[in-house]
Amino acid sequence: MPVWIDTHCHLDAGDFDADRMAMRSRATAGGVAHCVLPAVGVFNFATVRQLAHEFGDSYALGIHPLLVRQAQDGDLALLDAELALRKSDPRLVAVGEIGLDYFVPELTQSPLRERQEYFYREQLLLARKHGLPVILHVRRSADRLLKHLRELAPESGWRGIGHAFNGSSQQAGEFIKLGFKLGFGGAVTFEPARQLRRLATELPLDVLVMETDSPDIPPHWLYTTAAMRERGQAQGRNEPAELPRIAAVVAQLREMPVQDLAAASTANALEALPRLKGLLAC
Repeated sequence: MPVWIDTHCHLDAGDFDADRMAMRSRATAGGVAHCVLPAVGVFNFATVRQLAHEFGDSYALGIHPLLVRQAQDGDLALLDAELALRKSDPRLVAVGEIGLDYFVPELTQSPLRERQEYFYREQLLLARKHGLPVILHVRRSADRLLKHLRELAPESGWRGIGHAFNGSSQQAGEFIKLGFKLGFGGAVTFEPARQLRRLATELPLDVLVMETDSPDIPPHWLYTTAAMRERGQAQGRNEPAELPRIAAVVAQLREMPVQDLAAASTANALEALPRLKGLLAC
């Protein structure tokens, strides 16, 4: 059975409260050997850390751009302190989820646009200070993300993942030049997502990592439209156990064996997040 790493899933989400252990067990049974749990704010730092230890997974600490409205300036100091406190924890693998979101209209306007960029830059500086990779939220914001990455690049260069990447081929190339791998998940399973599917097909194999972003970004077989939901059909719940089927779509697009994609994407994840090497060797 192919072995997978889900490089981005929010297993602390309330969607999983009723059956969290069973959900994680289903993923293991399907070949998902490891999950990376990114935080989204100081309020869930402890939770993602606890779950990563409980499940034998890993975690990242950061403040999500969609939550900068609620975040306090002091949260950056709390993040800095937590990164220092957990520096010897092998399950802490990155700073994330951080980035910029220019899809939500209010976040593109002052003062939240500037606040997003402030939190993003400060967290890049913390990642550099603590010698950690970054997990990036990239949503209609690739060029601005790249600008700050270039300006703040550590001497050794960046490592990390452009989560749920959906930019242009040129933007993808720029992230790759800076040292990033690019994450693909449920969105690639939708046939109308032609640009994304083209990227998944044409990008070099050594830059792809797989993710679910569960419970978000469900694959097409779980998705229901607003009209369908109005008629009473529930949205299917995305979870890490869906990763092998999502990856099978990517393998089919690339006309390659699923086992080869599993091996490559796992190797890529280990390169992007080097602390995973010690965890998967256990």
